[in-house]
Amino acid sequence: MTLERFARHLCGLAAAVLLAACGGGGDSASCDVASQKTWLRSYMLDWYYWSGLSPNPDPAGYASVADYFQALKYTSYPGIGVEPWSYIQDSVSYNRFFAEGRAMDYGLSVNGREGVLPLKIRYVEPRSPAAAAGLLRGDVIKAIDGVADSTLISSDFAVLSPAQAGQQITLDIERAGVPQRVTLAAAEYALTPVPASATLPGSVGYLLLKDFIVQAESELTTRLDAIKAAGATDLIIDLRYNGGGRISTANHFASQVVGAVQAGKVFATLNYNAAHQAANRSFVMSGASGPAFARVVILTGLRTCSASELLVNGLRPHVQQVVTIGGTSCGKPYGFSPVEACGKVFSAVNFKAVNAAGQADYETGITPTCAVADDFSGRFGDPAETLTAAALSYLQTGSCPATAAQPQRLRRAGAEPGERRGMTAN
Repeated sequence: MTLERFARHLCGLAAAVLLAACGGGGDSASCDVASQKTWLRSYMLDWYYWSGLSPNPDPAGYASVADYFQALKYTSYPGIGVEPWSYIQDSVSYNRFFAEGRAMDYGLSVNGREGVLPLKIRYVEPRSPAAAAGLLRGDVIKAIDGVADSTLISSDFAVLSPAQAGQQITLDIERAGVPQRVTLAAAEYALTPVPASATLPGSVGYLLLKDFIVQAESELTTRLDAIKAAGATDLIIDLRYNGGGRISTANHFASQVVGAVQAGKVFATLNYNAAHQAANRSFVMSGASGPAFARVVILTGLRTCSASELLVNGLRPHVQQVVTIGGTSCGKPYGFSPVEACGKVFSAVNFKAVNAAGQADYETGITPTCAVADDFSGRFGDPAETLTAAALSYLQTGSCPATAAQPQRLRRAGAEPGERRGMTAN
C-alpha cells in the first residue's frame, strides 16, 4: 500500500484533526509553523501510541515543528528515557526509499556506532558510486576529506550524507596494508535489497536481506525457491544491517520461510492506542510452494531493528527452531502509520506489533542465542565469514562457538548514514 493510500485509509478512521494532515497541508496558511504545531499537537494526542502518557506542552514555547515534535515524545521508554524512534523526514527522501526503492548518497556504510578503531567499510551498496569505485567491505578508512579516523570515530558521520547529487568526498583507505585514495560523487541509484544468497555445506541456505521494501519481494521468492530446490533444509537469514521497512514485505518473507503448511496463520498483529482499537489489524501468512525450513538462524546486531526484529519474533511461533547469532538487536517492537503534511512525512509511533502468541517484549533488544562479534570483513555468504561460520557451527553442533563477543557501543540517538530504521504498516 502506498503512503498516499494508507493516509486515505487512516482518514477513514481518524478524527477531524487528522484530515488536515491527510489533505497534505497543501494551502500555504496551514503550512506556517504555528498551524503545523497546532495540528501536530492534536495528531499526537489522537494517534500517538503513548497518548495520555506523554508530555503535552503548549506549542507556543517552541520555535520549530521539529523541536515541538521532540517535546511531545514519551519520556519513559525502557532503558532510554525519551522515546527514540519517532521522526520527521522530507517526503521526497521518504518516498525515494519506501516507494521507489532508491537512494541518493555514496553507497557505503561504516562501523561508526561501535566507537572503536579501525574504522571499516562494513557495507557497500552494489549499484552505488562506492561500488563503482571498487570499494569493498573490510576496507579500512584512514581519513575522509582529510579528517583522520581518530577524529571521525567520535562523529555522527554526517559527511557520508550528501545534500545533493554530485557532492564529492575523498577517502583515504587501506586494503591489505596498501594505501589508496578514492574520490566519490554522490548519485541516485536503485537499491539492491537482496544482495546475496547461497547454498552452503550441510544443506544450509543463506540469504542476506538489506531492506524490507516491496522491490525485494519477487527476488526473495526466486532466491528462496532456488535454495529449496538445491536441497537446503535449514536457513541462515542475514539481517545484521537491516533497519526494517514494510511489514507487508516481512510478512511475505515469513510466508516463504514457513511454507504452505502455515498458510492462514497470523504473522503479526498491530495494536494501536486505546482510542483506535478499530485500527488494529493482523498480517496473515500466505504460505509458499515447497517445504518449510526446519531450523532458521538469523544473524543480528545493533543495527537489526524494527521490521527485522518483527521477522525474528513473528517466525518463532511457527518454526521448529529460531536462533539468533551476533549481537543484541536495537529494541523496537513499535511502528508507524506515516502521515504526510506540508512536504514532510511524520512517522510517530502508532502501534506495537506482537506475534501470534501475543509476544513483543524486547524494548531492550533481542539478546542473541550466541553472542559473536562482527569483524566487518569477509564476503557475505562465505562459509568462512565470521557470523556465517558461527551459524554453520551452531547448526552442526547445537552449541554456541567458543567466540567471545566484543562490547558494542550503542548510540541510539542517531543512526549512521545508510541506516533506515522503520516498520511501516503498508
